[in-house]
Amino acid sequence: MAELQVELVAANGKIWEGPARQVSARGVEGEFGVLPGHVPMLTALAEGDVSIESDDGGKTVRVEGGFLSVDRDRVTIVTDSVQQF
Repeated sequence: MAELQVELVAANGKIWEGPARQVSARGVEGEFGVLPGHVPMLTALAEGDVSIESDDGGKTVRVEGGFLSVDRDRVTIVTDSVQQF
């Protein structure tokens, strides 16, 4: 099964990196999800939760804005601040 490679980076360094089935987030234009095979994109993130679903249960973090890019099943999330749950 295809999967995403996700990297979550904050101002103080890399927070998390690993495989995922899906990433859900809130952009400045609304909520969206990313699955394997998603078209390339770059979007600004609004303050809110980012959910990373993976085989080990996944992770949800709260970001205070930033950017999310998708390119060839690689998702990069860059933000100033991350609050982990």
